[in-house]
This record gives sequence, C-alpha cells and structure tokens, in this order.
Amino acid sequence: MKTIFDAINDFGRVPDKPGWNRPGLSAEDMAVRRWFAGRMEAEGLRVSMDGAANVSGRLGPEGAPCVMLGSHLDTVPSGGAFDGALGVAVALECALAMRDAEVPLVHPVEVMATSEEEGRFGGMLGSQALAGLATQEWLETAADADGVRLADALASHNRDPSGVIASARVAGSVKAFLELHVEQGPVLERASIPVGIADRVSGVVHLGVTLRGVANHSGTTPMDMRADAFAGLAEIATAIPGLIAGRGTDQSRITIGKVELSPNFPHTIPGEALFSIIVRDAESVAMHRLCAGLRDLIAAVSERHGLTNEIVERSRIEPVMLDAGLAGLLRKEAEALALPSVVMPSGAGHDAQTMQALAPAGLIFVPSRGGVSHAPDEWTDWDAAVAGARVMLAAAVRLACE
Repeated sequence: MKTIFDAINDFGRVPDKPGWNRPGLSAEDMAVRRWFAGRMEAEGLRVSMDGAANVSGRLGPEGAPCVMLGSHLDTVPSGGAFDGALGVAVALECALAMRDAEVPLVHPVEVMATSEEEGRFGGMLGSQALAGLATQEWLETAADADGVRLADALASHNRDPSGVIASARVAGSVKAFLELHVEQGPVLERASIPVGIADRVSGVVHLGVTLRGVANHSGTTPMDMRADAFAGLAEIATAIPGLIAGRGTDQSRITIGKVELSPNFPHTIPGEALFSIIVRDAESVAMHRLCAGLRDLIAAVSERHGLTNEIVERSRIEPVMLDAGLAGLLRKEAEALALPSVVMPSGAGHDAQTMQALAPAGLIFVPSRGGVSHAPDEWTDWDAAVAGARVMLAAAVRLACE
C-alpha cells in the first residue's frame, strides 16, 4: 500500500512550488492517471479510462453490480500528499488483498480513481459524471481561476462534454461505493479515535463576488468621500461570524479564500475587489439561508460604501446523508477488529456524497495530524492509515461476497 501511495506522490512535485500540484485535468494529473492505469494493468485488473478521465480497474466475476472502492488523484495547489491519494492507494491494496487471498467474489470489485474532485472547475467532476449528475451547461461554461474553460481542458486531453455525460453508470450497476479519506480536521486525533465513519457530508456553494468602487489617490481623497472596494470586502469578512451565529448551525463554515484587488498599488484606493466565498453546511436549509444572508450583507455593505456588486454562483453541491446501512456495517467491522470508531459529519466535500446518488455510499476517516490538510505538511500516521484500510477491506469483502 505504501509503495503505491509513494509512487502516486512522485507526480506533482513542481519546481518553486511547495507541496504537491496535480490540479484536475492538468498535465501532472493526467500523468499520474496514466501511471495508475498501467499499475493496475500490471496487476491483472481490467482497466479503462472514461470520458471524464476516471480511471478504473476491475477484478472478479462480471454480471452482477460491482463493489466500488476509490477516491481522487488530483490535488489543490500546493496541497498535501494524503488528500485523495491515500484513498486510491487503499482501494487498490484492498482489491489486491482479495485477489491474493482468493476471496470467492460474488460481485466484481472495482477500483476507481476519480477526476477533478478538488474544485478547479467546481469539483467532483468524475463522481458527478459516474452518478449522472454532470450537466451540459456546467461542462460548457465552467472555467478555472485563470479563465481556462473546462471544455478546453477536456479537449486538451482528447475529451469533450459529451464524453463526460456518457460516462454515467447505469442505475443498479454499483452495489456500494466505499471511500477512505483523511479527516482533514482535528476531531479524531484530539479524541484518540483511529476510525471515523461519516453519516453525512456538508454541501458547498462557491460564490464569486466583485465589488466595484472608484480607484483614486490615497493621499488626497478624504476618508468620507471614498468608494473603497477593499473597505467593503473587509466589512463583509468581519460580519461573517455574526451571520453564522444568526442564521447558521454548528456545522456552518464560510470562507473568503481568494482575493484580488485592483489596481493593487500601495498609494491607490482599491477600485475593485474580486473574491471567492465558500459556504458549507450539513443542512440544506441552513446553507440556503446563509447564502441569502450573504447576498443581503453584500448589498447593504455596497450601499454604505458607494459600491456596486456582482455575485456569481460558480458551483453548488447539496448536503447529503450517506447510507445508514453502510455506516452501520463499517462500524460493525471496526468493532470486530477492536478498533474504536465514532460516527461524525464531514465538513469537507467528498466523492462519496455524489456517489450516494448512484448507490449506497460509505466514507471512512482516518486522523489528520494537527487537523491540517490542503497544505504541504498534511500528515496521517501510517498505523492509522492501515487501521482504516483494514476496516475498508473487511466491509468490502462482506459486500462483495454476499
């Protein structure tokens, strides 16, 4: 398992950039996909890559719904080694363990490395394609932060939106989907619990906001006569905790993660501020309430500061309750292995939430040291990774043999 994991992370080490850089549908991402396909072929799996660049390998009998195990291979910019890659390595290791032990499979086992999970073009591209959730409009209009269109990125790898849509699996063709992932938070480590089992996954809304004021001389323009786009942004940012307190839940998260100011010069009042807002919540009603509250807040702040505003919803993935039966099975297998576990919500989005639309989905967490993720120093102790893998293997064997 570690050999596979280490080999995956040979890809995406870019000079002058910290961490790992395999953005979805980038050259680095496609290179690791080709390598992973070759590795599975060498192990004797039946390998394919679909129109969404999902890479899969199957073993066992055909003619019955498959038990699918997997996660994603892409990373955020300057991301960590474990996010996604660990889950893919565990999935292949579980399949190979079943093969080597000559487990009498009734259902085929499929290892799945999904594409563009991290959000370069909105996220969950591969799993949305598999689940039949990808839309022609999104595929034709989505673009990344640099203005690269999703359709063009697909075309650069001999793919197109119609191929993504054609990648949808037939209803009933997947018996269950299991994903192992690092927690990306501090809960498991703080409680000294080796295994988390997600019962639900927060939804996520990505808003792109533009505030427009007037760029002017910073020394000659009185403070009460400014239309300062950054001042508006700052007021919005400081009001977010109060918005969550009034309209959110204990699972609400709002983040301003990317900011661009124009003209971005020390002696000029910012005339324009472009920024992202990511809204997350495990309850759909609360997530919608927070988005409405943000729109009201942005309008009020714009009026106070003499600004105009534009808000674009770049993507939306609704919160999902994962399959209760699979969660129960995972907890039962953890108990049989004498591994303490806890049922918990997932604040981060994962492929399991979109796969739930196609088949029962289960999500296993292993602890993240310091709760750190999406950063080069992301780390999960290998003993913890192995513990989670043992739970996945036990559950996968049970599902594939009955």
